[in-house]
Amino acid sequence: MIKTIGILTSGGDAPGMNAAIRAITRSAIANGFNVKGIYRGFDGLINGEIKTFTTESVSNIISRGGTILKTARSNEFTTPEGRLKAFKHMQEEGIDALCVIGGNGSLTGAKVFAEEFSIPCIGLPGTIDNDLDGTDFTIGYDTTLNTIMECVDKIRDTATSHERIFFIEVMGRDAGYLAQNSAIAAGAEAAIIPEDQTDADQLEQYIGRGIRKSKNSSIVIVSESPKCGAMYYAERVKKEYPEYDVRVSILGHLQRGGTPSAHDRILASRLGAGAIQALLEGQRNVMIGIKNGEIVYVPFTKAIQGQKAFDKSLIKVLDELSI
Repeated sequence: MIKTIGILTSGGDAPGMNAAIRAITRSAIANGFNVKGIYRGFDGLINGEIKTFTTESVSNIISRGGTILKTARSNEFTTPEGRLKAFKHMQEEGIDALCVIGGNGSLTGAKVFAEEFSIPCIGLPGTIDNDLDGTDFTIGYDTTLNTIMECVDKIRDTATSHERIFFIEVMGRDAGYLAQNSAIAAGAEAAIIPEDQTDADQLEQYIGRGIRKSKNSSIVIVSESPKCGAMYYAERVKKEYPEYDVRVSILGHLQRGGTPSAHDRILASRLGAGAIQALLEGQRNVMIGIKNGEIVYVPFTKAIQGQKAFDKSLIKVLDELSI
């Protein structure tokens, strides 16, 4: 019988994580559970950084970005010895089930841990990349998308004034949701994303379609990449099209910060309450997702299995609207 639930946030922070912590805590207490907050992710579980949570522990945090539980990526947790330490601290603290808020790596760790020690683990999709399968949206994605849009709006002012091409690099190395949808929202001329990689030269396509025909300035959103990020494309333009004035803006970690949007607060609240409902129903080792507006339970194996299906019709939308 589950009496005490532990909560941790792991991996990269995402706006709305605090709203999820609040929802899990208060929904758990409302249903008769005890709650313990685990600080600094799986590392905190290994090191015993655990505190009892009450409703007051999560007062006034719904509007805060980041995570009050802190977060970390744990190398030690990837080892059997590290996971054994974590399990022993769970036993010492009387924690019977775990709620893990994080992305692909975090839920992979939760899956291994749950299987190894037969612990009920419930995952919440907390990642700005929106790349977990089985859910339409992840916590933090909407806020980050709006942050990028606001930054691009400001950059366009100077791009237009100076007749420049701006390559703007955004997060989402393996998933182009942020780049593609922020490009549509901000009226950018192009988006270079992993899902659109073909044998064709994307840069030549974009230059030929838009800039050469009618535009003196242009915004191109690029998904971060160690090999083909914004700097790579800017250098190519300087060499191959020296007539253009080119600039690069790498938005970096400012994309992760800020007050979560209403959408992310509502999503996190629903998923947090859904996590407790799942435990009440005897569910274990599932991620709480949302599909077509409804809460769903997604097995960890499906949530982390690989590339989430990308709607390629969005590429056509951007192509047509950027002429």
